[in-house]
Amino acid sequence: MSINIQIWVEISHQASFRAGGWAYVLSEGSSRLGAAGGDRSVTAERIALSALVAAVTAAPAGAIVEVRSASPAVLAAARRLSPGAESPEEDLDLWALLSAALAARKVRFSATANEPRSPSAFALAWAELARDKGKTAPFKAVIPKANLAKAGVPA
Repeated sequence: MSINIQIWVEISHQASFRAGGWAYVLSEGSSRLGAAGGDRSVTAERIALSALVAAVTAAPAGAIVEVRSASPAVLAAARRLSPGAESPEEDLDLWALLSAALAARKVRFSATANEPRSPSAFALAWAELARDKGKTAPFKAVIPKANLAKAGVPA
C-alpha cells in the first residue's frame, strides 16, 4: 500500500482565552493545498477534531492518506479512533463527521517533529494566526497558493 497523499495538521489552543486555531497542508505529488480555521469558547480536543475533519475531507474519497502531526491533541484524537479505545462523550457531532470521513479513505496517523522550515512548522504558524483571528469571531480561510509554496513540503 503506497501513500499518495500526505497531510500535516497542527493546532494552537490558548486555554486562558478558550480560543483555538487549526491548519493543514495537503500534498499530493507536486500539488499543495491548505486551510486554516479558528474559534472561541472551544477545547483543545474540539479544535483538533475540527482540524482533522477539515484535513481528511480535503482528500478525495478512496485516497490513501498519511496524516502527520506534532500536536498532542491531534495525536490523542487519533488514538481514540483505535479499536478498544474509550468512546467519546463530548463533541459527538465532530466525531461523527470524522468517522464518516475516515470510512471513505484509507488513513494512517503518525507523529512528526515540528522542526523549522517544515510543513508542520508552517501549519502551526497558520494555526496560531487562525487562533488569534478566532478570538473575536469564527474564522476559516484557504491558505494562498503563494504561501503554500513556502511550506517546506519535501519533493
